[in-house]
Amino acid sequence: MKTDGFIDDDPRRDLACQWVARQMPTLGRQGWWPNLDTLRPASSDASFRRYFRIDGHPPREGDSTDQGGCGSPSLILMDAPPDREDIRPFIKASELLLSAGLHVPKIVASDPDQGFLLCTDLGQQTYLQQLAENTRLDNDHQHKIRTALYRQAWQSLVRLQTYDGLRELPLYDATKLTQEMQLFDQWFLGQHRPISLSSSEKDQLATIYRLICDRCTAQPQVIVHRDYHSRNLMVCPPYGPGVLDFQDAVIGPISYDLVSLLRDAYIEWPEELQIDWAIGYWQDARQAGLPVAQDFSDFWKDFEWMGLQRHIKVLGIFARLYHRDGKENYLKDLPVVLRYAIAVARRYQGLGPLARILERCA
Repeated sequence: MKTDGFIDDDPRRDLACQWVARQMPTLGRQGWWPNLDTLRPASSDASFRRYFRIDGHPPREGDSTDQGGCGSPSLILMDAPPDREDIRPFIKASELLLSAGLHVPKIVASDPDQGFLLCTDLGQQTYLQQLAENTRLDNDHQHKIRTALYRQAWQSLVRLQTYDGLRELPLYDATKLTQEMQLFDQWFLGQHRPISLSSSEKDQLATIYRLICDRCTAQPQVIVHRDYHSRNLMVCPPYGPGVLDFQDAVIGPISYDLVSLLRDAYIEWPEELQIDWAIGYWQDARQAGLPVAQDFSDFWKDFEWMGLQRHIKVLGIFARLYHRDGKENYLKDLPVVLRYAIAVARRYQGLGPLARILERCA
């Protein structure tokens, strides 16, 4: 049985509350007055991390309520069991993205050895929630709002990619890209849609993975968030998007995060709209001096091949989240990811064997 997101008699709850209580003198000096009685779940996560919201007492007169969130006096408590998760990459990436000018949570207290972290609260409305609410509006208003949101998102992305922090993050190299795609073999083909591949098909798949990696690693290398999509972007006027879940940031292909944004596993846009927004990003990226392809059609091909790598990986990850971790809510998102992958595999020379394998899974 669960209580407030912790299981009954969960020692992590007591440890977390004790740790926050010990931070009170320091927090008070920073203008925070968290009330532990308000501790409650804030969001779910695909990892072993848990997030909890703690309300604050009203700020005293003269104190600012804008402490790096969206004007909220509440804080977010991250619980990351150190034997399962390391919060140091989160701390490092937070500092990097703040330096790059992105709106991310500010860390107010942390203890990597125990796996606890307190940071500012960017609010409770994700891009996905805002877009869902917009469906009540007429088509013109929907289009204006979603285009404004996505423009802010790709402009923040350009800001991140122009930041000179390349030496501070690991490389997203061919080995890592291939290992990710092999999750599809292990978990989607092996567990979720049990399909026995012939020796010839296995060889063809390995060859295609090399083709995809060659196309992706040939792209200009920039800072990559790796999960830049509607569930990890918060509506935070007037700052632009609040950015979450950035602890896996790397140096990798320039089109990766745009694929995450426009070919999101959680919301599907018509391809003509994807192209329209991709052109907007491409124009802003060129103006900012980023080394994107001079011809948009070449950039779009890079985008599609990068998207294929990501979607092959995501099929494997979502299957693993279900079969290994019991998180069945990811199953409903598999069809859109599969559609993305099939469409690209059908479109480009050399990818036919992959298209046929994917079609058998549909």
